[in-house]
Amino acid sequence: MAPTAWRRRWARRLDRMTRHLERIERHVNISNEALAVFVRFWLTSTPALPDGALPAAQTKGRERYEGFIQALIRRLARGRKLSDEISNDTDGGAEHSREAD
Repeated sequence: MAPTAWRRRWARRLDRMTRHLERIERHVNISNEALAVFVRFWLTSTPALPDGALPAAQTKGRERYEGFIQALIRRLARGRKLSDEISNDTDGGAEHSREAD
């Protein structure tokens, strides 16, 4: 293989890898921001419970968590992703949707 053909081949491969890493970075940033917004909202809007209500709240929390996990399993099985929804909701959505293909 000629040196220039080899360089072009590796350059294309490196470009693909760079785009893939940029998508991963974007997804991690979306996840981090979504978690941060949720935690901030939850911490500022959830009042402290009296001690007597704690056991019932913990039981309800476990039930809700199980429901959350089941919903997550269903969503992942359908192939839906938060990053896809965000891409469609933003001005750059078409660009990010094309990158994912």
